[in-house]
Amino acid sequence: MIPSDDVLVVEKYQRRRKYSLSAVFHSATMLQDIGEAIQFEVSIGNYGNKFDTTCKPLASTTQYSRAVFDGNFYYYLPWANTKPVVTLTSYWEDISHRLDPLNLLLAIVEKLQTNLTALKSGIQAKVSENQLTETWLKLIDELMEDLSKEFPSQQGKHNVTVLDTQIYKLREKSIRQIQEAALKMRSEATDIKATLTEIEDWLEKLILLSEEPQNSMPDVIVWMIRGEKRLAYARIPAHEVLYSTIPGASGKFCGKSRTVFLKYPQDKNNGNKIPAQLRISFWLGLSAVEKKFNSFAEGTFSVFAEMYENQALMFGKWGTSGLVGRHKFSDVTGKIKLKREYFLPPKGWDWKDDWFIDPERNLLTEADAGHTEFADEVYQNESRYPGGEWKAAEDAFTDVNGEKAPPPGEMTCPPGWMWEDDAWIYDINRAVDEKAWEYGITIPPDDKPKSWVAAEKMYHTHRRRRLVRRRRKDPNQTVSSRATTPYEDQEGWEFASLIGWKFHWKQRSSDTFRRRRWRREMIPSDTCGSSAIFKLEGALGADTSIDEGEKSSEKTKEAAATRIFGASTPIISCNFDRVYSYHLRCYIYQARNLIALDKDSFSDPYAHVSFLHRSKTTETIRSTLNPTWDQTVIFDEIEIYGDPYTVEQNPPHVVVELFDSDQVGKDEFLGRTSCCPMVKLNPDIDISPKLLWYPVINGGKACGDVLLAAELLLSEKGGTNLPILPSKKASNLYMVPQGIRPVVQRTVIEILAWGLRNMKSYQMASVTSPSLIIECGGEMIESVVIKNLKKTPNFPGSVLCMTVSLPKEELYTPSLVIKVIDHRQFGRKPIVGQCTIGALERFRCDPYATKADIAPQMKVTLLSAAPRRDVIIEVEDTQPLLAAQLTEKEEEIVDWWSKFYASIGDTEKCGQYIAKGYDTLKVYKSELENVPDFRGLTDFCDTFKLHRGRSEENDDPSVVGEFKGSFRIYALPDDPNVPPPPRQFRELPDSGPQECIIRIYIVRGLELQPKDNNGMCDPYIKITLGKKVVEDRDHYIPNTINPIFGRMYELSCFLPQEKDLKISVYDYDMLTRDEKVGETIIDLENRFLSRFGSQCGIPQQYCVSGINTWRDQLKPTQLLQNLARVKGYSPPVLSENGRRISYGGREYTLEEFEANKKLHEHLGPGEERLALYILRTQGLVPEHVETRTLCSTFQPNISQGKLQMWVDVFPKSMGPPGPPFNITPRKAKKYELRVIVWNTKDVILDEKSITGEEMSDIYVKGWMPGHEENKQKTDVHYRSLDGEGNFNWRFIFPFEYFPAEQLCTVSKKEHFWSLDNTEFRIPPKLLIQIWDNDKFSLDDYLGFVELDLHNAIVPAKSPEKCSLDMIPEYKPTNTLKTPKIASLFEQKSMRGWWPCYAEKDGSRVLAGKVEMTLEVLGEKDIDERPAGKGRDEPNMNPKLEQPNRPDTSFLWFTNPCKTMKFIVWRRFKWVFIGILLLLIVILFVAILLYSLPNYLSMKIVNPFPSG
Repeated sequence: MIPSDDVLVVEKYQRRRKYSLSAVFHSATMLQDIGEAIQFEVSIGNYGNKFDTTCKPLASTTQYSRAVFDGNFYYYLPWANTKPVVTLTSYWEDISHRLDPLNLLLAIVEKLQTNLTALKSGIQAKVSENQLTETWLKLIDELMEDLSKEFPSQQGKHNVTVLDTQIYKLREKSIRQIQEAALKMRSEATDIKATLTEIEDWLEKLILLSEEPQNSMPDVIVWMIRGEKRLAYARIPAHEVLYSTIPGASGKFCGKSRTVFLKYPQDKNNGNKIPAQLRISFWLGLSAVEKKFNSFAEGTFSVFAEMYENQALMFGKWGTSGLVGRHKFSDVTGKIKLKREYFLPPKGWDWKDDWFIDPERNLLTEADAGHTEFADEVYQNESRYPGGEWKAAEDAFTDVNGEKAPPPGEMTCPPGWMWEDDAWIYDINRAVDEKAWEYGITIPPDDKPKSWVAAEKMYHTHRRRRLVRRRRKDPNQTVSSRATTPYEDQEGWEFASLIGWKFHWKQRSSDTFRRRRWRREMIPSDTCGSSAIFKLEGALGADTSIDEGEKSSEKTKEAAATRIFGASTPIISCNFDRVYSYHLRCYIYQARNLIALDKDSFSDPYAHVSFLHRSKTTETIRSTLNPTWDQTVIFDEIEIYGDPYTVEQNPPHVVVELFDSDQVGKDEFLGRTSCCPMVKLNPDIDISPKLLWYPVINGGKACGDVLLAAELLLSEKGGTNLPILPSKKASNLYMVPQGIRPVVQRTVIEILAWGLRNMKSYQMASVTSPSLIIECGGEMIESVVIKNLKKTPNFPGSVLCMTVSLPKEELYTPSLVIKVIDHRQFGRKPIVGQCTIGALERFRCDPYATKADIAPQMKVTLLSAAPRRDVIIEVEDTQPLLAAQLTEKEEEIVDWWSKFYASIGDTEKCGQYIAKGYDTLKVYKSELENVPDFRGLTDFCDTFKLHRGRSEENDDPSVVGEFKGSFRIYALPDDPNVPPPPRQFRELPDSGPQECIIRIYIVRGLELQPKDNNGMCDPYIKITLGKKVVEDRDHYIPNTINPIFGRMYELSCFLPQEKDLKISVYDYDMLTRDEKVGETIIDLENRFLSRFGSQCGIPQQYCVSGINTWRDQLKPTQLLQNLARVKGYSPPVLSENGRRISYGGREYTLEEFEANKKLHEHLGPGEERLALYILRTQGLVPEHVETRTLCSTFQPNISQGKLQMWVDVFPKSMGPPGPPFNITPRKAKKYELRVIVWNTKDVILDEKSITGEEMSDIYVKGWMPGHEENKQKTDVHYRSLDGEGNFNWRFIFPFEYFPAEQLCTVSKKEHFWSLDNTEFRIPPKLLIQIWDNDKFSLDDYLGFVELDLHNAIVPAKSPEKCSLDMIPEYKPTNTLKTPKIASLFEQKSMRGWWPCYAEKDGSRVLAGKVEMTLEVLGEKDIDERPAGKGRDEPNMNPKLEQPNRPDTSFLWFTNPCKTMKFIVWRRFKWVFIGILLLLIVILFVAILLYSLPNYLSMKIVNPFPSG
């Protein structure tokens, strides 16, 4: 039970108000699913749902209409000047305080998007700076103006939540920030292009702000219903059509006509087929302001009640006796019984006149209305029993839906038309046999086939063929397209062959059923204007009585109530008195990058252009993905009802659907796009539309672009004011006129056709002898044939040249198409691959601006001209540069890893590398080819992927090879007398195979994708180069996702045959198959050919020894000479004994490069160093490590980790390369930490003895973190009464240590079931603890000290100077002294006193002092100076004597004599003496008392008297 208080709180937010919704259907076009009559339903929530019996009947459905053919491809509903209208009322919570700001924000976003798109288009079109500045200023000013408007306040709203308030504050704050940023940008910005990123950020922020999480208003749903079955729908957000009293806060399409594309529920074809295109005007608002609808309404609204009178032909007479299952008066379906006496007008409405006959024209409009050309069609039908002979069917002639039609001989040419064809012809341009028949089979209960095929089978029972005859309007006769066909029967009857079949006006001999429509108009009783339609809430009265003989059960009544929904609702329509004639011209110039749907890697595209109820088709362009139609599609006399200014503001869309023409089977869908035409109400205005690229969408994805434009002109009667028609290129094919079509110029395209790579087999045969065909701008050129692709994959003649006419504007530049043809036996030349290159701007060049480096050359080619020098570096015979400065050979502790860590800024691991003045390398965070400075390493030639069309039904086009080449595009002079520019590709390198040595350095992996259950990975490297495979499985790194590989692999290969180097990382598994983590592929050929020297990076210094020894095949002076030839410079000149070089018109000296630099002993000669410094300024690839992303074939767009590595490429023809780098991972060295615990002092006395003395049984424990299994402890100093302990005890801690990184390595299994040890690296530390020993309980912890061996606390010389002030982390306020620290690895040993402390009440207290000797020994010293643990043998270095402990130091439990002597006697000595004396006295007294009575009695008796 919900408490009443909670109910009252919730009801505050559930207060509902009445809303009115109106929808005017202007057109329904592009229909393809035809057959039964169609109606549309509009609903919001459950309101208006005709199939929901719980809802109140509303006027939410249109009348049924039948689709007619548009003469070309689609069908449409012929509503003419009477547009169906639906209205409904509903009740919802008033959330205007949420939707008003939402609409205001969406308006700002839309305007900003429009201006931003215009700005980007201007940048792409390279408009002038002034135009660009005007566009930019317009964007900023309009944005600031829009943002300055105040948002509607939330005060006074009864259902404002906390979230509403927070969102309001967030929007205010964000808008204010954008305003300030825009104002600052307007005053300070200098580069328009640089502001785009920030403007896009504003747009993204505004889009996020326009999200409304509390939108409780449901969407408006439009359903297309055919045969009482929902077929397709569209969803319109309610806020888009909602009216608001606040200016600017109404929905974007409130009261405006909009184009809506329906879609199928659970569409399996991803939108390849549009069910219908609707043109609708919506208005949604509170009923309190429904009179505002009058200002949005167009036309005149009329409301009618209607019913149909039905009659059947019996024995030659028309009557009601033959109406089987039908009623005399019914609805349009004929199934629901109606009576005029029981029709009652809704509240607020009255009858205007009596019932009258009004024939339904929408269901009977002729299909050729408004057309100048039309094709009549009829189907001839035959049937048989399976295996029998074909005979004429019962209905010999039908339409496409199987409904009876007159024979072709009875069909006459309508008035105003003339036959274009002489006779009816059979249509064989379909999936039919040679005689135009198509075959089908009937499956009960159907009476006609559901599908048709072209091949005849024995089991087929039906066949049909299509007869067509074209006709066109007679130009000599003027017949109004809006003229009504004279009724054959003046009583308004319409006829059909059978009940439920399509009706027609003219009675035929086969007709057996007729009907006519009765209507009665209603007028509002108290409300004026168009808003009166919202008063039609209830249904009209209707007779729902059950016929006699039927039992009136509850189910029957419910069924009857369901059936009458819509039948008894009033019919609302919007009538337009005037129609305007328009003229549309759609300029479709070309398309690019369409998808390949044929097996030859291409398509045969054509386009259906649709505008309202008209459509036309372009010509078909064969075998291309970049068709150029250059066609103007013209639509004459398009009738549009409504105000022309309304059409100008929101014109209907032009929809272009692209198809691939197939000779066999159905044409395949390529994609769809739409655009808004430019509307000219005055065609004399000299403004031409601009061709723009529109994306082609297929299945929600972009599948190319179409270059088109459209203009809609308001034409006068006869079209006398229209512009002249464009030029014709064929019959009925008009070209795109001048002024709209792109302006072209003669342009040269030079093609460097270098070679083909990785070509896959085609039709089960390998590609052996390919050639190229290059097409662009209607021109074509073919290359020479490669005779043997496997041996020589490069073209013998590499440079091709073609002259084409290309547009001056880059926006219109067509794509360049590359086709690969394989020359096979018997003259066959199949296309085995193709590539479309869209963006040609990057290949444009100024032919007069470049020098001899137009064709970058390989250093292999230049080697023969280079001066002969010894390229083998003799390290042993080379004298170091600074040998005189060396007094003795120093032992270096640097390696390649020191260089790497110094390069990434990890100074803790590089040791003394930087201090010695050694050079570093460049670590790139991306692949080398992705570094912007090196232009993808494609400066010589690019790599273009070759594709092939799908071979099976659902296959996607796949990559079948690669084309290596490049292009140079430049314009020819307009004056033919001017000599042509010089050629761009000259002096090309040798295209023959080159044998090379490849060195692959794998440094480390980063953030690899885990493959094991523990979230780790056991990675190893696998390298594939051609047919060579190196699987380094034995060197896997266990339990890590950041492995340090440190591996170098050297392979040989032939380029370009083995150009693809694949480096894979696998996860090692002992029992199961190894899993691939990811892979990366490197194009070695690009690195080999690039002029950036990417085959071997240029280091910073020229070294002839040490870890940075020169590894290239050529010395720096040779490389500089080659570079001078490539760039067209004179050879470099050396002077001043190599300390000065003249190169490229400039003087370079060694001093200017080595000033303020530290020189070391490994540097080479001065001229080589200076040449290297010059090379470093030429933009060449430096010595580097690149970071490559690992990708998976299953998840190609998701990173599987990164690999830091680099590759060196050395051609064998240039001699052996230098020594490789040793990048083997650092190996830990064996060290030993020896700790001698001498004494302790001032240890906390934690216990009391049995005699009440404070004491502690002290011992010391120690270990190194990470080596907890090697914890050691001293013996126990018992009964320390003053906190002093004597031990003379040695701890020995062996550990493995990286001197350069100053880290210890610890290798251990994480779990007992782990197969491999996991390695950790931690700083070397020592932990010393003081404990109190207890025999019968747990030992007591007293204190500790932790020493970092690299930053160890310098001990005190005496215990008096030892205090907590020595601890670096402990910073007392009463001292200014800084604690002294030192490295134990540098000092080797330390001895002294260290403080131990304990945490107590949140502060540190001194727990004791310990005297120790710390000593670190290397592996050599360990063997030379052995020592045992504790005081065990060998007890030496130094020898430890027994500790000089006091006699009181013993364990009382094991030494009872000492216990009596040193504990009991010493403390209770006088007590014992007193007790002894007391015992003696007591004994004496006892004896006295014992003997006294006897003595007294003897005295008294005197038994022995004297004699």
